[in-house]
Amino acid sequence: MLYQIRHITRFAYAAPVAFARNNLRLKPILWSGQTVEDYELVIEPQGRVFPARAEAGLANVVRLVVDRPARTLTIESRARVRVERPVPMPEASDPSLAQVAEWARASRDPSPASPAAYLFPSPLIQLDRDIAAWCAEELAQGRGILEASIALALRIQREFAFDPAATLVDTPPREAFLQRGGVCQDFAQIMISGLRAAGLPAAYASGYIRTIPPAGQPRLVGADATHAWVLVWAGPQLGWVGVDPTNGIWMAGDHIVVAIGRDYADVAPIDGIVLGSGAQEMHVSVDVEPLSG
Repeated sequence: MLYQIRHITRFAYAAPVAFARNNLRLKPILWSGQTVEDYELVIEPQGRVFPARAEAGLANVVRLVVDRPARTLTIESRARVRVERPVPMPEASDPSLAQVAEWARASRDPSPASPAAYLFPSPLIQLDRDIAAWCAEELAQGRGILEASIALALRIQREFAFDPAATLVDTPPREAFLQRGGVCQDFAQIMISGLRAAGLPAAYASGYIRTIPPAGQPRLVGADATHAWVLVWAGPQLGWVGVDPTNGIWMAGDHIVVAIGRDYADVAPIDGIVLGSGAQEMHVSVDVEPLSG
């Protein structure tokens, strides 16, 4: 599948902002099953853009500096991405959770994709006894890693309500878990907390998912959104496998990976500082257009 992606973020400031410095993580990464064929970043008013190092996780990070007064700031990311990723199929020969946990503890891989980097609590995803106990019902140590991962995702999809009004971007996993509701970020973080409590490497994936309009209705331009799901390390042979607890599905041809990290803080599309007074408004428009496939 070939996708054309357009992600527009507009900031409107109540008073002129004298200086803005932002980290942008908007360009999809090179990852298994996907290639970036074209990319363009358009910013108005123009600022200085230069590469920056990803402090944690896997992301294409650039720094934007706007050092002249501005009442608005528009950041538009345009990407063309080809995705060729099969749907994972659990097999009887898959390694068990116990085997995967042992391999991860023994890993000496120093790269950003090392399983050891995703074994432990992170700033936004702490371990929680209640979440751990609830998830453990699907995470028997002798169970195959793929079978257990999709079973846990399906349980979250089945028992939690998608409710955008239930949580905020900084809502901790425990709060969303107790409410049994939230959005994709919450469901991903709950699943990651449970997997890490079981000794399994789990990463937070941020990006886009193809949305299909209802039968007989046109696809609405700009109505898509960023999405979040989970990557589970399934051993040295299977590597990182994606699973989407919001939809109860595997990461496959409908998912485009933009960034991977320990939690949302590592992969936020835009963060940074502005110097000014007064409030600001932000509007985001995302369009994921299938071109072929």
